[in-house]
Amino acid sequence: MTMQPLGPGATLGVLGGGQLGAMFTRAALQLGYHVAVWDPDPDAPAHGFASRSFSAAFSDPAAYQDFSRLVSAVTFEWENVPASLCEQLSQICPVRPSAAVLRVIQDRIDQKQFLQAQGLPVPSFSVVTNPAQLAGAVHAFGCAVICKTATAGYDGKGQWPIRQPADIAEAEAALRTMVPTGARWIVESMVDYVRELSVLVVRGANGEHRLYPVVENRHEAGILRMTVAPAVISSEVATQAKDVALRAVEALGGIGVFCVELFQLHGDRLLINEIAPRPHNSGHYTLDACTVSQFEQQVRALCGMPLGEVRLLSPAVMVNLIGHDVEKVASSTGCGDLLAIPGATLHLYGKHRVRPGRKMGHVTFLAESGDEAAGRASQCMKLLAV
Repeated sequence: MTMQPLGPGATLGVLGGGQLGAMFTRAALQLGYHVAVWDPDPDAPAHGFASRSFSAAFSDPAAYQDFSRLVSAVTFEWENVPASLCEQLSQICPVRPSAAVLRVIQDRIDQKQFLQAQGLPVPSFSVVTNPAQLAGAVHAFGCAVICKTATAGYDGKGQWPIRQPADIAEAEAALRTMVPTGARWIVESMVDYVRELSVLVVRGANGEHRLYPVVENRHEAGILRMTVAPAVISSEVATQAKDVALRAVEALGGIGVFCVELFQLHGDRLLINEIAPRPHNSGHYTLDACTVSQFEQQVRALCGMPLGEVRLLSPAVMVNLIGHDVEKVASSTGCGDLLAIPGATLHLYGKHRVRPGRKMGHVTFLAESGDEAAGRASQCMKLLAV
């Protein structure tokens, strides 16, 4: 659906009200828009910033009627919102990224097959539709693999690393519990990589695009722990990463903000791990270190406004506050110790329930040099380890 640019005063809809939805909402409000947040969780952080708030189930017809009458354009904060709802809304107003893009991204098998068909580099993979096929798929690779649910998994959930034959039976048992749901799985060879990289790509409806600097991501237990911006890589690798990322988003016909996650292999070859059709945790540093954040870009792309510049004002390192980390910085003493580190900017998400593995906030450290920012982030990690 084509549209004239939407100016301030229009109401934008966002499906999902977690921290990404909250940051989008705040960026939109700052630009003069109203925001309707729809998230079935009444405690979702974005509800507290919304102009209008909907906490009914996504399948609720009355909520759909009210929401659809209110909004002039719709986006989403993560890829597990119902694609069918996005399709329905797209008959009324622009939905960016589109439901068609969302369907490709939501299913890891469809995503990998799409990228492979476009000639884009991805790890070797195999499709499993029955748990009995798992052992054969693992043996066909002849090396360590990771088995993932085709849909719905994130932050290490729905994933089973298989490094030795003994791991197969345990993974197969887990898969059997999911058979009644009609699940499918993808088995990928474990990649011997040097580092994990990501690139934020912003693309407008007219094909205009912006690419943020390539960053390095470091994970713990499948969850992003730290992002270093910019990544300490050669200019050749950075150029290659940006080229691959842009090609992927253009192939999708994507409009909005996308994060393309990459593995840098020995020899500097790159493989696409996954694509997120939305702002990404690894782009949170843009809130403090760039002239225009990834969330403002999401607003601009959704509304058909000119995209912003992506200038990095300062090297930055972002550290996620995961689970009970938040308790260590929420006290006056802990918060004081953290904010005493030069260049620290604290973002707490306002989530009421603390759970292991749940992202509760993040801290961005700015400095004159990347090494200095990394040193400040190390001080933070020491505080969290106490």
